[in-house]
Amino acid sequence: MEIVSEQIVTDSEAKELLEKNADGELKYEQKNAIEILRKFIAVPTDKIKALMEDLNKIEKLRDRHIISIVNFLPEDKEDLRVILHKEYATFTEDELNLILETVKKTV
Repeated sequence: MEIVSEQIVTDSEAKELLEKNADGELKYEQKNAIEILRKFIAVPTDKIKALMEDLNKIEKLRDRHIISIVNFLPEDKEDLRVILHKEYATFTEDELNLILETVKKTV
């Protein structure tokens, strides 16, 4: 198998992609992945995409941060500290609160 391109996707998007290919024959790892994603992904993809758009408006957030926030859906600043780890200190209190408010309002 040849890798043509690579892109970071959310868990919700991964679930959607795997379900599209579920009609064909899935490999062992893909079957396990889709089973786990079906159990743990409760937020619809359209809400996830809306959340990603809202988070993109926050300048300091990089794509990898946004993907992690969307996958984890932090509820407090301690959760954000885990997601943003090294860069956490570069965010102001207002920015951290904005991230948390955005997650709460969208989901």
